[in-house]
Amino acid sequence: MDGELREIWVYLSASPLLALTLTLVAYQVGFWIYRRAGFNPLLNPVLIAVVLLVSLLLVTDTQYSVYFEGAQFVHFMLGPATVALALPLYRQLERVRRSSIAILASLLAGSLTAAISAVGIAALFGASKETLVSLAPKSVTAPVAMGISEQLGGLPSLTAVLVILTGITGAALGPLLLNLMGVKDMAARGLAIGTASHGIGTARALQVSELAGAFSGLAMGLNALATAILLPLVWKLFF
Repeated sequence: MDGELREIWVYLSASPLLALTLTLVAYQVGFWIYRRAGFNPLLNPVLIAVVLLVSLLLVTDTQYSVYFEGAQFVHFMLGPATVALALPLYRQLERVRRSSIAILASLLAGSLTAAISAVGIAALFGASKETLVSLAPKSVTAPVAMGISEQLGGLPSLTAVLVILTGITGAALGPLLLNLMGVKDMAARGLAIGTASHGIGTARALQVSELAGAFSGLAMGLNALATAILLPLVWKLFF
């Protein structure tokens, strides 16, 4: 019976639509659990979906490259989804203009803190230079982070994993930390989450408030731009 099931799986796995379907189902399961738990940020649907999919790939001994042949259709939609973040931002354009100086100051501080703290802690634990480079852009959206990592001599694949883990952690723990710190302004909360945890955090911010989502999307884009410009300069200066 196990042999028959394996043969069926091998047959189905040859179709890219299987990976696409599994990805969508895994997220729906994650979101169902998330909703049933009263939208507890610790049960982030992306985290649940990742755990389910990784477990399935391990159990079935399926290579990631095979899975990605179908999942790339979801990956392609990241571009349009990111562009769509411009809509809530446009609705908050006047507030963004009024807060431009505060936004730039907060973004610069957040970008530097995200990179320096990660590299500093990893260096204390004796991480290699290659690992440090891969870790530095962890708070930037994945395509930009991987490009920065490759340019500086890091491992883009490791950077991609770290980016995803950072996004999930920020989406899950960011709101709780902001609550503990007494940060109630939705614009400030969105700016912090977008700077620290890019797209995954922005998706979480949009679920809470359009204002938070707009500022989170803005922070995500500006942080990617700032890190792409500043990190290579700082890295070559000190390393």
